[in-house]
Amino acid sequence: MSEAGVLTASLEDYLEAIFHITVEKPAARPKDIAGRLKVTNASVTGALRSLSEKGLINYAPYDDVTLTPDGLEAARDVVNRHQILRDVFVNILAVDEKTADEAACKMEHCIPKVIMDRFIQFARFVEACPRGGSKWIQGFGYHCDEGGRDTCDRCMALALEEFRSCKPSMEGKSPMSITTAKLGGIPKGQRAKVLKVSAKGATGKRIVEMGVTPGSIVEVERIAPLGDPIDIRIRGYHLTLRREEADNIEVEPLA
Repeated sequence: MSEAGVLTASLEDYLEAIFHITVEKPAARPKDIAGRLKVTNASVTGALRSLSEKGLINYAPYDDVTLTPDGLEAARDVVNRHQILRDVFVNILAVDEKTADEAACKMEHCIPKVIMDRFIQFARFVEACPRGGSKWIQGFGYHCDEGGRDTCDRCMALALEEFRSCKPSMEGKSPMSITTAKLGGIPKGQRAKVLKVSAKGATGKRIVEMGVTPGSIVEVERIAPLGDPIDIRIRGYHLTLRREEADNIEVEPLA
């Protein structure tokens, strides 16, 4: 990436568009890029030449476009920034999805790395902290709806009532027991930790290059009516997997 230099916001948008198109297809055509970004063919040609000169894409006139290894790394960075910002706005700040997506698209190009890293840490903290999670976020949404009035007494009363009525979730379970499954069999909305990628050859290489590696947390976002393909979210960006690919990924479903 050092040879590519600093990319403009416009060129980052082109990389992001190429990435999303090539997730669904083997390669991107200039007209696909133009349609996705709602720009003219002449604008696409100029941008593709610039990205090619920077060594980020493989491009020749009238030919398909693919990302180079450096281009794939740069595109993933842009997509990751966008998804992290969007998720923070939607899942933590309770902003509607359209507004969050538009804001993320503007901010992803200019936010400093140190602040982006803090966003990632904060999102993970809220998701994992026993005092955080979805209920804490819902409480913030209620706080906003109530005009910012203090709602701590209500929150604490509900938490105390829930604590008194619940039972330890691990009672009677062996701490060594782990339930495993194939990613292709995970229902929509379920989160899981990747344990093993058993696919070999080109298929296995493609899965790993997309960031699906042991220890990663994946969420199933959409399953086609016939079960193929499957849309997932991993490492902050969206991917589409064929069912046979998903069945080669062993995961541990998360609560």
